[in-house]
Amino acid sequence: MSAVFHSSIQDGWFREISSQWPGQAMMLKVNKILHVEQSLFQDILVFESEAYGNVLILDGVIQCTERDEFSYQEMIAHLPLASHPNPRKVLVIGGGDGGVVREILKHDTVEQVVLCDIDEAVVRVSKAYLPHMAALLSSPKVTVHIQDGFKFLSEIKEKYDVIITDSSDPVGPAEPLFHKSYFQLLHDALAPGGHISAQAECLWLYPEELYSLKKMTSEVFPVTEYAYTTIPTYPSGQIGFIVCAGSPGRDLRTPVREVRDTRYYNKAIHTSAFNLPEFARVMLEEGKDIRPKLGGEPREATRDMPVEK
Repeated sequence: MSAVFHSSIQDGWFREISSQWPGQAMMLKVNKILHVEQSLFQDILVFESEAYGNVLILDGVIQCTERDEFSYQEMIAHLPLASHPNPRKVLVIGGGDGGVVREILKHDTVEQVVLCDIDEAVVRVSKAYLPHMAALLSSPKVTVHIQDGFKFLSEIKEKYDVIITDSSDPVGPAEPLFHKSYFQLLHDALAPGGHISAQAECLWLYPEELYSLKKMTSEVFPVTEYAYTTIPTYPSGQIGFIVCAGSPGRDLRTPVREVRDTRYYNKAIHTSAFNLPEFARVMLEEGKDIRPKLGGEPREATRDMPVEK
């Protein structure tokens, strides 16, 4: 077992301790370690937990668990798909565990899904230990490419109705997927009227960064929105998505069709996912931080965050 896993599993408990969310941690009780691997890009760990079933860890950070993965997979997929009038061709960047592909194929209009993930080990390990997520990667509608997503987008000629970026956090191999140049590639790869969605971090941990991200994507797309879902094993129990449309006037907040066989998503939750708590709304719309300082002192209403050019 590599050193990173010695430090993250102690006394039968996995500890997610990261500099990305200082001062807090997540712990899961481990029943059995199932797989340990150093891939070309990241440390991979799979273990059976007592409370959440099988758990996939990349570089010490929880990516998905059997118990709660559906809330993330369903929302990142159905928000852009259910609000699109006729999504036929869909591209997934990242998402090697297969969960997003599973959700995409619940839309009868979809004829073709292309998945591009940089790490073949994630696909292989997910097929072995998370088959409820990865099984549909073998569907005849699905093509899997093992390649850097940024490079893939810069080379393709095809256009897609919906593009979903299911990335890990903006460090390591996923870091380029949070740059303005990446979102420009997404825009250029969309068919007319196309939608995108991308993992966009946690309101509680990164409101300033999310303001920058929303401002940046607004410079690329005529319609850009932030939505979120709840998921207990992600930091602070919440994760968000940037959802954008390539054509002006598109209503991303209103679904235009039903989605079958969901556990979290429905039409009401689609609409409500865009309704933000006040501190987040003020930050994303005005660039002001109204959260209290520690000790009860109010924070100053802040400046615009820097945006990458």
